Amino acid sequence: MYSKKSFPGITSLSLWWSVLIISCLFVSFPSSGQGQTPAPNLSQNQGAERQTFRGVTEAVTEQTANARQGLSATGLITRALASNQELAAARLEIDRARARVQQAGLRPNPTLDFEQQRGVFNSPGERVTTVGISVPLEMGGKRARRLTLAQAELEVAQAEVAERERRLAAEVRAAYVEAMAAQRELSITEGLNRLDTQTVRVVEARVTEGDAAPLEANLLRVEVDRLRARRALVEGRLQAALLKLKTLAGIPPTDTLQVREELAQPLLREPPAALEAAVEIALRTRPDLRLARLLEEAAQAGLKLAQAQARPDIIVSARYGISQNSFDDTPIGFLTDRDKLFSVGVSIPLPLFNRNQGAVAEAATSITQAQRRREFVEAVVRSEVSSALARYQAAQTSLATFEQGVIVRSNENIRAIRAAYDVGAFRVTDLIAEQRRLLDSQREYTEALTERYRALADLQAALGGNEK
Repeated sequence: MYSKKSFPGITSLSLWWSVLIISCLFVSFPSSGQGQTPAPNLSQNQGAERQTFRGVTEAVTEQTANARQGLSATGLITRALASNQELAAARLEIDRARARVQQAGLRPNPTLDFEQQRGVFNSPGERVTTVGISVPLEMGGKRARRLTLAQAELEVAQAEVAERERRLAAEVRAAYVEAMAAQRELSITEGLNRLDTQTVRVVEARVTEGDAAPLEANLLRVEVDRLRARRALVEGRLQAALLKLKTLAGIPPTDTLQVREELAQPLLREPPAALEAAVEIALRTRPDLRLARLLEEAAQAGLKLAQAQARPDIIVSARYGISQNSFDDTPIGFLTDRDKLFSVGVSIPLPLFNRNQGAVAEAATSITQAQRRREFVEAVVRSEVSSALARYQAAQTSLATFEQGVIVRSNENIRAIRAAYDVGAFRVTDLIAEQRRLLDSQREYTEALTERYRALADLQAALGGNEK
């Protein structure tokens, strides 16, 4: 049989007043035992339990993070920009664009002609040898417009790489915040698990001495197992986030990776206070918006080139020839007649049918298409900045509520109920229920911290920052 210790005279209607009194005694006179009947072997564990509880709510900075050896998000972004293979392949497009600029500036090659004619059909003595050169002359400013288009395409390639860098930095930030969130939740879960494990040992001692029912120990064991299962899930999320970070940063999967930052202290620039200022910065610095504008300029250059290509090129040629005629049946014997020939010519195609109408129409449509795309990107930029700033402000408000009320009161509640349980005023189910509420509060607090960091990171990306 077991006997459950309790205060005489406590009724269900005055239970919470008793808990409040017990809490005040617990906080004000932790070493006083007058008027109470402490549970066996529990007083010697109270200091350790308080320290363990502080580890749940305050010591999450210990986590897997290492302030000296871990990598910050900025450090991982730097590594990713330097070693990401997909980005390295994209940068090669810039080299290709530079080669196209070089090619666009080249003039057409001249043509060298050599021709020799011999007589046939009883004219074996006739022979004409001709050497000529033909030079194409590009008309309508084709070369200059071709160079302009190639330069515009080079700037487009550079803007595309800058946009890829911005997206890669944002992707690293997203994986980093997932790792920090999982890390913090893992630390909280481990702290509660240690606390429950200590409580299980105390309750088992009570059961052995007959002061508690075996059901209480079983309920706590279930809670410990539940926390262990939760820990396994969170550990999986942490490892997945770390593996993604390794992939993005070019770190071998077998290498150890530790994160340095903490959710509660984000190492990110504070956003502009006014939405208008933030939007103005984004419209000025966003790589994808610059890319859209450059595509519009490239389309306009393409139209000018198509219009120039509608004008035919002129081919100027010059020829020098020697004509030789031999006669062997004349009255005076064998005769040879030689003539030197020089000619110049101009070849001009007649644009009767093909005046490059289709290419001109296509280029004009490309301009309209680029304008629509640029207008859409501008709208997206404004929306992303507004959304990220609103999320950041909402997360700040939520965090203020958690830090000023929810977390403090949850800590006080769990301490008070644990103190009441120690003296037998509460059942173990009450302790477990309050502990779960604490875990839920900490989880929601972690979500608020995560949302603030994620909103800050998204806002930084929306403003065009890539931390190169």
